[in-house]
Amino acid sequence: MLTDVSHRTVATIATVAVLTVALAATVRAADNATGNPLQAQIDHGKSTYAEKCSHCHGPNLMNSGTITPDLRVIPDDKTRFVTTVKNGKNNKMPPWGDILSDDEIGNLWAFVSSRRKP
Repeated sequence: MLTDVSHRTVATIATVAVLTVALAATVRAADNATGNPLQAQIDHGKSTYAEKCSHCHGPNLMNSGTITPDLRVIPDDKTRFVTTVKNGKNNKMPPWGDILSDDEIGNLWAFVSSRRKP
């Protein structure tokens, strides 16, 4: 009787372990096909940038001939970036804090910072 309980317990634990591993793999795959959560953020940020930012800042993070800065050379300062996106800047860049979520802004930072020139 005790052996039957032990075998069932071991089988249950093994089943839970397999399901846990399968669930973790599914979550990683959902983050990104490569399993890289940072790359998933960059990809989401690229999409948001194309939709919300590129019309002023240009498709390649720069728009020559305008007052917008070249985002490829902005300082490596996430706090400053987030504040600028949320609150706008110098009455020229509108605030996006009511339009973009914190996650979207974080994804934008991941994208922009991944394209920065050192």
